[in-house]
Amino acid sequence: MKRKNRGVARAKECIEECIGTDNIPRCFIKCYLKSAVLEAYVWIDYLKKISEEVIKLYGFNAVTYSREFKSFLQDPLRHLEKKLFIYTHDMVRGRITKEEYAEKAMMAINTSLRTNLRTLYQNWGFLALLKNLYREGTLVIYPEHKILSLERSGKQKLRWIPPNLIVDVPGHGSLSFFIEAPRPLSWGDTGDLQKIWNLYTALRPDMMIYRGRVYDIIEPGNTPPIKRPDLIIEYKELPDWYKRVRDVKGPLAKPLSAEEWRTRWIEGLWDGLADVLGVTRREAAEKLSGRKGVRLNEVKVIQLYKSVYSPDKMFLVSKYEVPDDVKEQLEGHGIIVFDGVGFNHDKLSGLSKHVLEYAEPIDEYIIRVKDKELAEIMFMIKDLWEKGVIDKEKIRRLLIYGLYEEQ
Repeated sequence: MKRKNRGVARAKECIEECIGTDNIPRCFIKCYLKSAVLEAYVWIDYLKKISEEVIKLYGFNAVTYSREFKSFLQDPLRHLEKKLFIYTHDMVRGRITKEEYAEKAMMAINTSLRTNLRTLYQNWGFLALLKNLYREGTLVIYPEHKILSLERSGKQKLRWIPPNLIVDVPGHGSLSFFIEAPRPLSWGDTGDLQKIWNLYTALRPDMMIYRGRVYDIIEPGNTPPIKRPDLIIEYKELPDWYKRVRDVKGPLAKPLSAEEWRTRWIEGLWDGLADVLGVTRREAAEKLSGRKGVRLNEVKVIQLYKSVYSPDKMFLVSKYEVPDDVKEQLEGHGIIVFDGVGFNHDKLSGLSKHVLEYAEPIDEYIIRVKDKELAEIMFMIKDLWEKGVIDKEKIRRLLIYGLYEEQ
């Protein structure tokens, strides 16, 4: 509470400084966030650097992000300015006071900056893991289009939860990676919504990893309805992340009917329209009374992930050093901590080794060939092999004979 009060006081000082300037949102952001905005640009450079390295190593055509995060990467300051557009417009028109503007603007830019920096460090951590795994000659199995997508938008419309990436590590086996995977599927009527409601309330770890090649993790009979992960990785980007708290609803939330859901969506749409047009409307009756969550600090949330999903191993990657007492709490629950990582991928070498232990051999071999004629020859050999026309001894003799003729 004290921290929030200090933040509000500073926000009010900033709006007093910025009234009358050419660009109130930009002035307010720079005044309130100070060096935090400049730090965001530094973090973005680290992400771009490792992204370019991973693209080159694995032969990806691109690494893609959500539209919101992509906007932040392009220009953090401009992205935050957009968050204040309506508030600034309302203040200039006299619809809200300077004090109201200060508090609303403060919360908007704090939330946006924290959310995007959290996403940034999580993505960096995943790419750092991939960079380390490449030392083993790792190959991409999925997606076949060679575009690595680090977001989930639109990926679950077909009513399944696909992986972000499947790789094969020669001599070890395959691994499947799912980033923030427990998300809702598409639904039609109330019956559909009730079936997949647990996905709306499911706890959402940063990353779940599975042995072998796993293309869908939906298991309707489970609670939550997700295939049990072999590994979970959580990433923390703040120096004091363990002091923070959040409300966790999870399975405490009661299922909504499709009609209730649509009503809430329409009411939200009308609220937004009323705000823009400057009209008023009666407040909607509260329909979800009694659906309360529980407030937990981040250490307890991580322990809850471990308890609910029961992975073989769970890891915490912290950008900053973690106090000994916090580390002991986590390790006491079987959570392995990698702290003080910063943006140094070498400090995740130990994590890479743990992950590699869970690669599962698959009775399928993939050879990537860029030369078309060589690929056609290999397909011919495969076809003849499967038909029993040729065996390995005949192939070996043909190769030896061909090499002898060349000499």
